[in-house]
Amino acid sequence: MSYVPVPGAIFAALPMPAFLTGAEGTKEIILDCNTAAEQFCSVSSQVLRGEPAFDRLLIDAPMEEAVERARKNRAPIFINDCEVTTGERPPILCTLQLAPMNDNSDSLLMLVTPRDIAGRLGRTQVVKAAAKSAIGMADMLAHEIKNPLAGIAGAAQLLSMGLDAADRELTDLIVAETRRVVKLLEQVEQFGDQRPPDRKATNIHDVLERARRSAGVSFGAHMKIRDDYDPSLPEVWADPDQLQQVFLNLLKNASEAQPEGGTIRIRTQFERGLQVSGLDGQRVALPIHVHIEDDGPGLPNAIAENVFEPFVSGRENGTGLGLALVSKIIAAHEGWIEVKSRPGQTIFRVSLPMAPVTSKEPR
Repeated sequence: MSYVPVPGAIFAALPMPAFLTGAEGTKEIILDCNTAAEQFCSVSSQVLRGEPAFDRLLIDAPMEEAVERARKNRAPIFINDCEVTTGERPPILCTLQLAPMNDNSDSLLMLVTPRDIAGRLGRTQVVKAAAKSAIGMADMLAHEIKNPLAGIAGAAQLLSMGLDAADRELTDLIVAETRRVVKLLEQVEQFGDQRPPDRKATNIHDVLERARRSAGVSFGAHMKIRDDYDPSLPEVWADPDQLQQVFLNLLKNASEAQPEGGTIRIRTQFERGLQVSGLDGQRVALPIHVHIEDDGPGLPNAIAENVFEPFVSGRENGTGLGLALVSKIIAAHEGWIEVKSRPGQTIFRVSLPMAPVTSKEPR
């Protein structure tokens, strides 16, 4: 029986029990399993390896037939709402997936998803839909709220002209707070903007330099901002104004993480390999990468996995819209953004497509 090991990182990332099985005579044998499978069966992987799969897992479904079909058709099989037990625990309602491995072996990957895990995954989608709905409502209200706020700030400024210094502190506070709320509403409007980017051939280093100069004279004045640009990079296919907003937000995020100062490094590189599904369903290559790295404390563990979701923030009084807006813009560009963080180093990597040759105007 041929067997190609599954990379450990894949098993470790799966939240549900996963078993790799293979045919041995008339039996389906467990070849390997992940940590969640060990916990599900209450025994180690060393014990499980080599055991008949359906002697260890008692499944209320025609598993021999399902295994045969998956192996014969080289296609995944889904079995919904079946009871699974190990014989030493009450049956659990689960969803099963059998899928042939993408190699020359006859091994199958079997995922056992208990209903509680499926429910948690489903609730995540509900939360995302609710956040999207809330953003839409907030975007609509933002237009109505900004006008009276401008009137309040203007009235406070007029009142301050006839007041003494002590009373002017109160009117200054009114003006400052109304401006803060207006900035928040502008963020909401930006996030709710559904217009597609105006994409064209763009020099990524021009965009980065504009963002860097703007950061250096404002929120990032206390930071050292270094660069390491690859001068041979081709042009990206992007909206330069929206990209500048992306990099300004990332630089601001890095600057605010270190109020006492630190170093931000901006690096660009060309590297093939990364592809994503584009808006039309076709695969899009993303060979142009921008790294923005800081030496701050890193992202809090509680938000590290959801940092690009709306309303998720690790700062007091943070809106949680800055990185959500970044993710939204990059997705509209058919690009990719990811973050790696630990104490002393946080790296955001933005990956973008090249401009098509036909997009360049004749000189």
